[in-house]
Amino acid sequence: MYVQAPEARPVPDERFPGSQQDRKDIATQTERCSQSKDLRPPPPPSQSQKLNSSTLPPPMSDRDADSPLDVATGVAMPYNIDWIFPRLRNPSKFWYVVSQCVVTAVGIFSKVVLMFLNKPRVYNKERLIKLISKRPKGVPLVTVSNHYSCFDDPGLWGCLPMGLVCNTYKIRWSMAAHDICFTNKLHSLFFMFGKCIPVVRGIGVYQDAINLCIEKAALGHWIHVFPEGKVNMEKEELRLKWGVGRIIYESPKIPIILPLWHEGMDELLPNVEPYVIQRHKKVTLNVGQPLDLNDFILDLKKRQVPEPTARKLITDKIQEAFRDLRAETEKLHRERN
Repeated sequence: MYVQAPEARPVPDERFPGSQQDRKDIATQTERCSQSKDLRPPPPPSQSQKLNSSTLPPPMSDRDADSPLDVATGVAMPYNIDWIFPRLRNPSKFWYVVSQCVVTAVGIFSKVVLMFLNKPRVYNKERLIKLISKRPKGVPLVTVSNHYSCFDDPGLWGCLPMGLVCNTYKIRWSMAAHDICFTNKLHSLFFMFGKCIPVVRGIGVYQDAINLCIEKAALGHWIHVFPEGKVNMEKEELRLKWGVGRIIYESPKIPIILPLWHEGMDELLPNVEPYVIQRHKKVTLNVGQPLDLNDFILDLKKRQVPEPTARKLITDKIQEAFRDLRAETEKLHRERN
């Protein structure tokens, strides 16, 4: 059964008066026990699995690593990522020091590439900055955007002020593909300290990456999600993955949901070899209106709508917002030419 980490104690939500806090927490709290059949521990390993596990690298400390992932058939695991999750759940002081160094270096690089080497135009940027830095205490922020380039994250955050883009306490948590970003120890350390959570594509919404995002939401953090689930090189209208719906629905505090759409990042870093960052490219980022789904989500919980149905309905709302925001942003981007 999924259990929140000890640090994931819900922070008081300033959007609700104290007299309504207990009632609101009850209304928004997810019944985890009803999902035990989906989140039960994996079965004991077979003899062949035990032999294979002996080749995996040991945990990076004397603490036991999380249980091995119950990976679906056909999903390759190029590197054991189990040791990463305990460190992301309970970061040490040393973790924060190293993370600050990594986030600062990446933030400066992103700002130079986006703001000085290329030609960005950001619409409604103050809306994004305000929600990152001045939203009510304890309220999580979930930003969602299209995914056209491998440089979307961290590149897009180069538009933020230095005090945000280079601050490990302010910058987003983001999921990154395990088979691209976490393929060896060095890469894993870099992305872990950069506040990236390894997600295993192909094993569904009940996995450690989504669980950890829910825990970070409980702490009132900012989480960025690419709900298309991959770099959309063909720029199709893909059905969004339901993991974002689960994060929003199971968050103890209903997050602020902020859609973003961008154009031009695939020209800044093309999705073809030799994968070299370009200069003097036009990039357009459009920050949409926050989605007001509070009443909608509370109603789903009140009517005890089955969780798979609820997360689909929430994801559908994001898909509708994407459709409108995409048309608006594409028009703005064309007008720049």
